[in-house]
Amino acid sequence: MSDLEIWLTIGALVCATAITRSSFWVIGEHVSIPTRVQEMLRYAPSCALAAIIGPDLLLDPQGAVEFSFHNYKLLAGAAAIAYYLARRNMLETIVFGMACFTALRLLLS
Repeated sequence: MSDLEIWLTIGALVCATAITRSSFWVIGEHVSIPTRVQEMLRYAPSCALAAIIGPDLLLDPQGAVEFSFHNYKLLAGAAAIAYYLARRNMLETIVFGMACFTALRLLLS
């Protein structure tokens, strides 16, 4: 890609993001979202997070699903989930999960 193509792509993405995010302010209360849709939208952030994190935990560098004790990301993710269920503190869970992953990677590699 040339520099011009890169800048045009960045500009198009900026415009698309600005239009989609500002549409809720511009439309405002002129359009009412049904209650059922509002209830479903509550789960959108957690679904997006799962869609980002899930493949990273489950796939090896070649793109194959890896359920083994050599998948340190999956082991650390499972440990972090267990920690969160016990403590219910997100910041501590992130630190604990990263500490588990680092320890597994350094000690077992």
